[in-house]
Amino acid sequence: MSDTLSRCGWCTRDELYMAYHDSEWGVPVRDDRTLFEFLVLESAQAGLSWRTILGKREGYRRCFANFDPQAVAQFGEADIERLVLDPSIVRNRAKIKATIGNARAFLQVQEKHGSFAAWQWQWVGGQPVVNPWQSLGELPARTDLSDRMAKELKRLGFSFLGSTVVYAHLQATGVVNDHLTSCFRHGATLELPLAKPRHAT
Repeated sequence: MSDTLSRCGWCTRDELYMAYHDSEWGVPVRDDRTLFEFLVLESAQAGLSWRTILGKREGYRRCFANFDPQAVAQFGEADIERLVLDPSIVRNRAKIKATIGNARAFLQVQEKHGSFAAWQWQWVGGQPVVNPWQSLGELPARTDLSDRMAKELKRLGFSFLGSTVVYAHLQATGVVNDHLTSCFRHGATLELPLAKPRHAT
């Protein structure tokens, strides 16, 4: 990755962070397992840095069945006790239980709407919201959209997905394009498909 590229100001020179920013953040995601992965990671982030979660991403993939919501939905107390002892993830019992509960709620949304992606994208009419932000100070932490979605997710049985976390999820999965207009990825996210699925076996 060239150091001459103009990136969003929040993207540090950390290689993992740059790779995430350059290839994933803001790319429209319409694959359910990838959406579930981001829900798991975003809910785990609450109170922590995103860099911390990126560093534990492989641990989450291993511990949570390659982000298969059907498998995670079957986790029980023995799995919870196993996971709270695993240092490769955030060992927060409430967040672990929330991930399992969210998997079950995720499956219910799939059953009702055909896919979680269909449910998520219908909030914006199927097309990304492209914002014209020129500076980091313009980026909101939450919006009316994330407020409404968070309220509905809570009603549907999801937890650890408040409005701020939901907005971060929308940014990550490209429902909202919040790359700064000066960033080389601002327009590219609308043109390039998501890289090879990370959940491929």
